[in-house]
Amino acid sequence: INKGVTMSTWTYNDGGAADAGYTVKAGDCVCRSFAIVSGKPYAEVAALINQLGSSERKSKKRKGKSTARSGVYKPTTKRLAAMLGLTWTPTMFIGQGCKVHLKANELPSGTIAVSCSKHVTAVIDGVINDTYDPSRFGTRCVYGYWSK
Repeated sequence: INKGVTMSTWTYNDGGAADAGYTVKAGDCVCRSFAIVSGKPYAEVAALINQLGSSERKSKKRKGKSTARSGVYKPTTKRLAAMLGLTWTPTMFIGQGCKVHLKANELPSGTIAVSCSKHVTAVIDGVINDTYDPSRFGTRCVYGYWSK
């Protein structure tokens, strides 16, 4: 973990969605960030998510199914990460409170997909790669991250 660097930097990166022929505005943060971290084309990751989503069962909590463009449920995100060979590292534990925030000096270097409340974003060497800056000025809590 690198110390002494603050993250106020983010770079616009749609993960290849526009190149794949998709419109930019969508709830596709899992697809975007996993495409960036895995190095796979956006369309390939989207197809995997839609394939996994089609086999989901609806429940009281899950009204619809996971899709690449409208959101992915946690169990499906975990299955997708495993298929892409990504490893989960938790940064927050029950009863502990927030210890790691979405800023460079609190995250490891390299390319990671960071899980925050209701969002997943890619971070490359301390720089957020997303369609907007989700850091809330470095106050947003990080639940954990996926890495290769």
